[in-house]
Amino acid sequence: MELNNLRPAAGSVTRKTRIGRGAGSGKGGTSTRGHKGAKSRSGYSRKVGFEGGQMPLQRRLPKFGFKNINRVEYKAINISALEALAEAKNLEKIGLEELRAAGFISRKQLVKILANGTISRALAVEANAFSKAAEKAIVEAGGSITKI
Repeated sequence: MELNNLRPAAGSVTRKTRIGRGAGSGKGGTSTRGHKGAKSRSGYSRKVGFEGGQMPLQRRLPKFGFKNINRVEYKAINISALEALAEAKNLEKIGLEELRAAGFISRKQLVKILANGTISRALAVEANAFSKAAEKAIVEAGGSITKI
């Protein structure tokens, strides 16, 4: 066997069927499209979700829900995480930069401090929002809060 006598396997390569080329071809007349109807016409393209005239699924199902365009989404961080971060890095002040450096938040995320856990050291905490219980816990531990 050499490159000059390679051939595809028998029956694996067939010519494209030429439709609409006269009655003698066996594929003339209606050109395999059947009689009448939208699919037999030129320019036909089936719409997305079309079910043959049956009411489409996206119209049969009930619509529900509401997306508030004014929603502000915060990344929740517990005071126990702040305590652990302050202990590990020996910090007195924790702001957005320290949280980004520690990998808690990404560049554009807003932060809300929540009161899960306990705090024993006085920390100056800077965040976008605080829960009332977290505010109280930080101030009681001798720290201060700053809302950005």
